[in-house]
Amino acid sequence: MDCLDRSPGQFRNFKKDDFEADWIKVAECRFGQLYQVKLKLKGEKCALKSFDTPLCATNFYRRIIEEAPNLAKVKSRYIVSVYGLCSEATAVVMEHMSNGSLNNLLASHTLMWPKKFQMIHEVSMGMNFLHSLNPPLLHLNLKTSNILLDDHLHVKISDFGLIHWKEGMSKKLFMEQLTVRGNISYIPPETFTQSPDPPGTSFDVYSFGIVMWEILTQQKPYADTVRETEALSDILKIPGLIQSHQNDDKSQKSDYPWLFSPIHKIDLPMMPDLPTDHKSSILSFLCKKDFGSFNQSVKREHVKTQFSGEKSLLHYTVASGDAESVEHVLSLGAEVNCTTARGYTPLIVAVLHRLHDVISLLLEHGASATQGAEDDWTALHFAAQNGDDKTVRLLLDKGAVADAREKAGWMPLHLASQNGHETVVRLLLSRLPEKAVREREAQGRTPLHLASAYGHLNIAKLLLSKGADPNATDCSLSTALHLSAEEGHNRVVRQLMKSGANIDSADSRGYTPLHLAALKGHTGICRQLLSNGTCPNSRSLQGWTPLHLAAFRGHEATVVQLESQGGCVNAGGENGWTPLHLACYQGGPEVVAKLLEAKADPNVSEDSKGWTPLHVACTSASLQSVLHLISHHADINALNSGKATPLHLAAQHDCKPIVNALLLNSADRTLLDSSGSTALNVAQRCEKLEIVQLLMK
Repeated sequence: MDCLDRSPGQFRNFKKDDFEADWIKVAECRFGQLYQVKLKLKGEKCALKSFDTPLCATNFYRRIIEEAPNLAKVKSRYIVSVYGLCSEATAVVMEHMSNGSLNNLLASHTLMWPKKFQMIHEVSMGMNFLHSLNPPLLHLNLKTSNILLDDHLHVKISDFGLIHWKEGMSKKLFMEQLTVRGNISYIPPETFTQSPDPPGTSFDVYSFGIVMWEILTQQKPYADTVRETEALSDILKIPGLIQSHQNDDKSQKSDYPWLFSPIHKIDLPMMPDLPTDHKSSILSFLCKKDFGSFNQSVKREHVKTQFSGEKSLLHYTVASGDAESVEHVLSLGAEVNCTTARGYTPLIVAVLHRLHDVISLLLEHGASATQGAEDDWTALHFAAQNGDDKTVRLLLDKGAVADAREKAGWMPLHLASQNGHETVVRLLLSRLPEKAVREREAQGRTPLHLASAYGHLNIAKLLLSKGADPNATDCSLSTALHLSAEEGHNRVVRQLMKSGANIDSADSRGYTPLHLAALKGHTGICRQLLSNGTCPNSRSLQGWTPLHLAAFRGHEATVVQLESQGGCVNAGGENGWTPLHLACYQGGPEVVAKLLEAKADPNVSEDSKGWTPLHVACTSASLQSVLHLISHHADINALNSGKATPLHLAAQHDCKPIVNALLLNSADRTLLDSSGSTALNVAQRCEKLEIVQLLMK
């Protein structure tokens, strides 16, 4: 029996040895990491959510252990299945969802209205299932990042049942449980009042309302302003580095634009709201799906009527899905290729609704398979993006142009490759000239770029077998290997290298695939690239090595991997910043410890201001990093270019534990900075009263 195909109620405690060794890191979660793993027995994929060690000593992980067997009993096609625990990895083992979270999809794709409505319906079905249990199972953490997507972009709800309201629970503790997960935008306003009432199903309904709005608008609720990363953001120029701006359309776009489909908002003909005195109108019959009455009532003059948005009666009849009614309207003289204000033909409407009988009927009546809508999207583009291979075949047989390009240069092959529709890709390739597999859209991306960015291994293999160039570059000089390495697709990376991809190719900013894998913490991919001979110390245009980027982002395992395979821990990047400087600034004490163990120099000064790593750690208020540096003989009284010591900076930033640690390790409180101030003077000037008292002892 498939060891994941277990009947409801069965639960398993997995061992690390049950899984193959190559764990693929999919995401950094708020409380740990998410991995894609494979069971050794039959190679089944599953997801493993590992929780950070500090949590394991708290009630949080203990509650997960207690609840997991109960959650495993919750079975629905709209709910992510829980298979068990892996105590050795302090992790929960769950159903693998290949397309990640809805949160990421909404930021990277422009979804069509039918897909949006389908997703909303599926989320509502999942929540209805949870609320229909006896007693109702409240989610209390419903948000787009907890809604996951399978191979065909169907949604399932995850992370349910982890937040609880218990009788007598303090409101403060409950609010802490909610807000620590970063979901404040999804919490009903009344929760913030002093009312002692426990949350009910209405709590989830409010969250669902926000999720629904987010799906429909593809915007983030209550866009927040995040803090600047001070001068370092200008120094680093690292993709994805937090910048201080509103969460608008521009901020959603990464420095690499490959994850974005051509923008094409869909305005489908929906039945209009009809006044009560028009209940007998022909459109009301379509609304009620009373097709017999519709066909008896419709007259030739109705066929010429134009509704809002220049929609015709034929558009609405097609949208109803009744082929007999469509044929009747056509027999009354309807123009088969009429268009809405945005250029949609009845055929395009039928394709969007996957109405195969209607599609065939329209084509038999002369519907043009080549006519494009706004932005030059043809019916074939829509069918390819939807993965509707039956419609693709119908259209191709009726003269659709397989290599038609929309306004941004995308062919149907680009869309099918990006969305993982292998059957459609095969169909299109069978009708395309050999060179089509290498064709680029306006940003220079080939179908292989798109398949690789999304981890569609079989499509990547197919495109390569048909002559796709693994070293083709887009407008940012990124290859397919850059994209798959950054997105963490191990098997695609392996296939591209096997097919001759240049592993040291640099993009327009000097980033190699290793830089991008290090930046995202994809340790397995770093290991693959290094084992295949990539340079561990290649530099970007700003002088950053992969080890700099991994240290800055706090990817401890990646730092260890890079160092063990030749990465230089003392490499100086722009302005002389070393990986240790960056780890002290942002990466975290664990990375600082690993770098120091690997003989990173704790006393190296960066070029622009003469700061040592200890100066940086004091400014970042990282006590553990300070203690690690002190234990490795960092100079307590090092002077920067302004003659400030670490003690000056700790006093300025109100870091009492750090000030105390420095004093206990012989920091000289009498030293003067370039303005003639002692650390005490700095604390007094900055009104840091506790620091003043400490320094005056």
